[in-house]
Amino acid sequence: MKPKLNDVAQLAGVSVTTVSRVINNHGYLSQQTKDKVFAAMHELHYQPNNMARSLQGKNTQLIGVIFSDIRNPFFGELVSRIEKLLFAKNYKVILCNSADDPQKERDYLQMLMANQVDGIIAGAHNLGIEEYQQYGLPIISFDRYLSDNIPIVSSDNYHGGYLAAQALHQAGAKDIAIFSGKNQPGSPTNGRLEGYKDYLKEKNLISHVHELPFELSPALKTMEIKSILKQAHYDGIFCSDDLNAMLTISVARQLNISVPEDLKVVGYDGTEIIRNYSPELTTIEQPLADISTLLVSLLLQRVADANCDLEKEYVLPVKLVKGITA
Repeated sequence: MKPKLNDVAQLAGVSVTTVSRVINNHGYLSQQTKDKVFAAMHELHYQPNNMARSLQGKNTQLIGVIFSDIRNPFFGELVSRIEKLLFAKNYKVILCNSADDPQKERDYLQMLMANQVDGIIAGAHNLGIEEYQQYGLPIISFDRYLSDNIPIVSSDNYHGGYLAAQALHQAGAKDIAIFSGKNQPGSPTNGRLEGYKDYLKEKNLISHVHELPFELSPALKTMEIKSILKQAHYDGIFCSDDLNAMLTISVARQLNISVPEDLKVVGYDGTEIIRNYSPELTTIEQPLADISTLLVSLLLQRVADANCDLEKEYVLPVKLVKGITA
């Protein structure tokens, strides 16, 4: 449980009003009293509530949401769905865009604690953020391991990778590559690569892995993809997200490589905006409605009861959406 003003007052041996006066620097107080209050705050990892509501012992009705980059259509749609669900439950969202910057994520966590948020949904890609384990706040993770006691919600990444490789092979491809993001230890998204590799192994085909880090700009990714397609003659490519799939198709056309006749492409995510603007793309669709509903439901269960029994991981099914690119 996150510490309250009452906890600080009890540990410091003063009244709640005195703690509030110390925090707000209001009225005369001895240095000894201030030192006791600050020592108690430090010991309890207490962050002052900028909205000053903990005096009444109420929830702030605020939820922190931390994602890597909401310019990405997948994260943008997921955050939008999360916000709508929370608003319907009378919660407001503080959105934090971590941009794959560990220090930025740490700063946002401190800010969320200072605002006494009731819980956090975290889906950024930074590793080694120990603060998630220290604050004792209700937290639910999307597609990322944070600690043993923080539940993870994800789609079935392994089956998605397997389905993508299968779709390419059944469409006639035999020299099949994968364009993936960074394969970080402990990340559930590694399952996409594992599923792809296992399918190819079953069919006695050789895997070809190319990493295109999430933080690379589209221009740099385009250059990298162009270099790969000039050197290798793949007839099938599985891209671990739809944006990379669309870049790959664009580069192939620049190089006069016909899609799908000479090169078959499968993406991953299947967001509404991609399906609306690029319906020709064959992709693995993540169940965004179910993911957002489960993230919010699990978090609010933890907000209501910090000790409620939740599973360590929740995996939701994916499906292949056929276009004309594979």
